[in-house]
Amino acid sequence: MSSDQPPSRWARFATRQGGRIRKLVWWTVTGQLPRQLRDRRGMLRARWNYVVEASLLRLGIRKRLREQLGLPPEMATPNAASLSLPASTQPVLSILIPTYGQVDYTLRCLASIAAHPPRVPFELLVVDDASGDRRVPELRQVRGIRLIERTQNLGFLLSCNDAATQAQGDLLLLLNNDTEVMPGALDALIETFTAHPGAGVVGARLLYPDGWQQEAGGIIWRDGSGWNYGNRDDPRRPEYSYVRDADYLSGAAIMLPMGFWRELGGFDEHYIPAYCEDSDLCFRARAAGRRVLYQPAAIVIHHEGVSHGTDTNKGLKAYQISNSQKLRNRWLKTLTQNHMENGTRILRARDRAFHRRVTLVLDNNVPQPDRDAGSRTMVAFLEALLCEGRLVKFWPLNSLAIPGYTEALQQRGIEVLYGPWSGDFRTWIAQNGAEIDDVLISRPHVADETLADIGAHTTATILFYGHDLHHARTMREAEAKDSSVLRAEAARLLVQERRVWRAADLSLYPSEDEAAAARALEPGVMVRAITPYALAAHTSPPPVPEGRAGLLFVAGFGHPPNEDAACWFMAEIPPLIRAAQPQIAVTFAGSNPTERVRALAGRGVEVTGFISDEQLSHRYDRARIVICPLRYGAGIKLKVVEALHQGIPLVTTTTGAQGLPGVEEVCGVADEPGAFAEAVLHLLDDDAAWMEQATAQRDFVGEKFSADAIHRELEAAFAAASATPSGAAAGTIKASA
Repeated sequence: MSSDQPPSRWARFATRQGGRIRKLVWWTVTGQLPRQLRDRRGMLRARWNYVVEASLLRLGIRKRLREQLGLPPEMATPNAASLSLPASTQPVLSILIPTYGQVDYTLRCLASIAAHPPRVPFELLVVDDASGDRRVPELRQVRGIRLIERTQNLGFLLSCNDAATQAQGDLLLLLNNDTEVMPGALDALIETFTAHPGAGVVGARLLYPDGWQQEAGGIIWRDGSGWNYGNRDDPRRPEYSYVRDADYLSGAAIMLPMGFWRELGGFDEHYIPAYCEDSDLCFRARAAGRRVLYQPAAIVIHHEGVSHGTDTNKGLKAYQISNSQKLRNRWLKTLTQNHMENGTRILRARDRAFHRRVTLVLDNNVPQPDRDAGSRTMVAFLEALLCEGRLVKFWPLNSLAIPGYTEALQQRGIEVLYGPWSGDFRTWIAQNGAEIDDVLISRPHVADETLADIGAHTTATILFYGHDLHHARTMREAEAKDSSVLRAEAARLLVQERRVWRAADLSLYPSEDEAAAARALEPGVMVRAITPYALAAHTSPPPVPEGRAGLLFVAGFGHPPNEDAACWFMAEIPPLIRAAQPQIAVTFAGSNPTERVRALAGRGVEVTGFISDEQLSHRYDRARIVICPLRYGAGIKLKVVEALHQGIPLVTTTTGAQGLPGVEEVCGVADEPGAFAEAVLHLLDDDAAWMEQATAQRDFVGEKFSADAIHRELEAAFAAASATPSGAAAGTIKASA
């Protein structure tokens, strides 16, 4: 067989199986096997559930999606006299419900607010626009609302404008009477203004009564026509589940600051009596420098067509066509310059990303910043990308949405591509790669699995962030444990890392030492250092030693270097310290303690397991000294930087101090048990030295680790990488070292 022939089916199978076996061996050696298998089971279960549900839907025997989403069942129409809402005379929120009869729908809407009220004080105005409905007087029995019964019909637009003048809240919610608010919806709308200070209009996710999506924000095309984005689709899909800019938001459920509503003059009378006034409001909000945001966590059921019907040939609905033309004529220049041709480039159109760079970020999993240092770095990078005005897409290689952490990214405006809906990466990048401007990949194995497809389907600038030199860390562990298996793994990782360096446009590491080592191993590649952590500037004075006791080691103990450090410390150091300080206590605080670490717990030794940020802060407030007794590892250690930032005097090793030039001048650094114990005892005995070191540590971090530094350095890295031809051509990643 000639060398240029493609490999046989058996050869391809053997290669894949060899890779899987290597992974299993490595996961077993490093203790990752239970977590990796758990993640795999979760991914397969999610995909299987989706396949089953889709099959049932096709057969027409599936339950309504509303039940699948966990939403409350549809409520029966309540008796008006049974309803009571906690109205406030000093409201933060004014809820304005315009009606034209249809009392049953209004009562259900009010009942949903009573069942799921906002946390802030609110008032509720119900305005009947001279409908003549004989049942309207029933609404007078509802306690806690202000009922306005017009004697002359003003039409929807003028009725809303007039009623809003009587509202007293800081925020105004316009809510159709044919809606039902779901749990947490009102709070989600309110909190969007705090999370996104530039917001001017915020709109809810609208669902049909059966749970299928009605609208996830709207798109208006260059010709002035509109899309109810996501209509009749599954609302669980990732593309509908993150906060994003929208062309328009349906007036069925929109919120604005009251001052901004008045600044805009409410709905424009150009659109009397109704239709397109909400779209025009969104365009005017943007023209005033505010953002128009879709909030997926604010779920509102909307009985579409109840108010005005669905026939555009008669009644109020007929104004939809003429007012659409008015909207197009008024905003023609904006539509021409900033909107897409009808039905094209949807990835950008739905986010209003006409002039924004789209950046794809890949990592093994959704970051969990309170659990590991690598996640803290990735969150800092994501924040820097958002601050630059980029549209950010995040792909977790394990395909899992991690509850709480996934939503945190989505609420920041990042689309997280998880689960069965996004499919496999190769298919997704083939479909969407043309819209991707830049790519940031985290960790060597993630890059190794995705770079060829990225190179084949994009012309994007590619940055690789290694976190540390994996081969070097593994070799240090191999030497500490005298393990031939780990030496072989270190050699494999070196081959992989060199391959990734050649394929990326630029590689990043958290210290110049690591960057220089990579350049020496693979001459000609672009590698530079970048600040890996962003810590907030201090506004309070340094801590004091009074009232503090004990030693604290903060780490994720499922990571082999941290497990080794805890065990080595307890075997070597406490006997030397307790000869002078017999009552000294030690706390090991952090997630995933292994069996060996848990076995350390006993008299004077605490192993906490995972603790929240608040609990960790309490531990720092009580500790006298922070220790970080690492014997091997690579890169800058977040646990070291955080200890320095806290201002609690730190004693660490040369490995712990790695990548932090000059840190030995502000904290204790010792590798031998005797010297380590001596450094600890000095800080236990000398309050003046303790105070001096605390101040010096905080100053050291303040100079080197900030969000501004990460922002500047990451943008400079993209600029430098884009000035060179992409190295990630299809197949480059497969080249041998």
